[in-house]
Amino acid sequence: MSHMYNLAIIGAGPAGIATAVESYLQGIRDIVLLEKDQNHNSTIRKYYKDNKRVDKDWKGQKVELDGRIYFVDGTKETTLDFFDEILTNHSVELKTHTEVQSIKKRDGYFEVFIAGGSISAKYVVVTIGRMGKPNKPDYKIPPEIKNRVGYTLDGCIGDEKVLVVGGGDSAIEYAVDLSAKNEVTICYRRESFRRANPTNQNDIANAIAHKELDAMLGVDIDSLEDDGGRVRVVFGEREPQTFDRVIYAIGGTTPSAFLANSGIKEQDGKPVHDENYETNIKGLFVAGDITQESGGSIALGLNHGYAIACYIQKNN
Repeated sequence: MSHMYNLAIIGAGPAGIATAVESYLQGIRDIVLLEKDQNHNSTIRKYYKDNKRVDKDWKGQKVELDGRIYFVDGTKETTLDFFDEILTNHSVELKTHTEVQSIKKRDGYFEVFIAGGSISAKYVVVTIGRMGKPNKPDYKIPPEIKNRVGYTLDGCIGDEKVLVVGGGDSAIEYAVDLSAKNEVTICYRRESFRRANPTNQNDIANAIAHKELDAMLGVDIDSLEDDGGRVRVVFGEREPQTFDRVIYAIGGTTPSAFLANSGIKEQDGKPVHDENYETNIKGLFVAGDITQESGGSIALGLNHGYAIACYIQKNN
């Protein structure tokens, strides 16, 4: 059998790094972090604009940090530097470009399948986020307007008529941000923004009340068409409209297929776990965003990591 790790962690975001570092601080060695992207914290790296604030807490939920990683609010850059530093100072192995396909429980250990092989570990913690790749709509986007359709604020130039599609936190943040310099409409297939956190619900309600942007709720989009280089949006129930730019912020989804392949039970779109974040499979844990209804905070991820590290250390 190949090298046996004590602990394999899938996903190198805040929860994954915290699980690794807190475990290391408790004396656990032979820890590996598996990350499908080219570096840790790829969500912050890719989806946060330069110098964007990174908050410890999830909009207004105060979370006290239980563990030894002292994280404070900062910017995109200070946050990435912070996690770089703690990874360097605690010898945790980070394997990037490593996508995990499934996890199988063997006799007293786990086999974690990756492209071209597998690794073995006594304990496994799944901390894949909910975002993953941005979800794309299921209708085709005509090539002529590809450069007018995006999934982030990249390329937005101001003084445009913009349609933001989605109703979660990202969609609201994009719409409110853009409304300062553009004529913005937000289109969401549900009737309300109740999936968003309280701050964002408040922000979007205010923006609508003050006519800073338009909201089309309970509206589906059937297709996009090229309209002389602009984007003609064909809606289910109402007249088509043409926009300069369309931004999809329709989220990523909980990786249900992956959880199912690994035998992890799900309920209401979330993996089932106990107070130690252990799933129905002994020795297999979940942490961070994947455990939450919508996103979770960095503080929450760090605390999950700490709780799991304590539990493993106690039972090791």
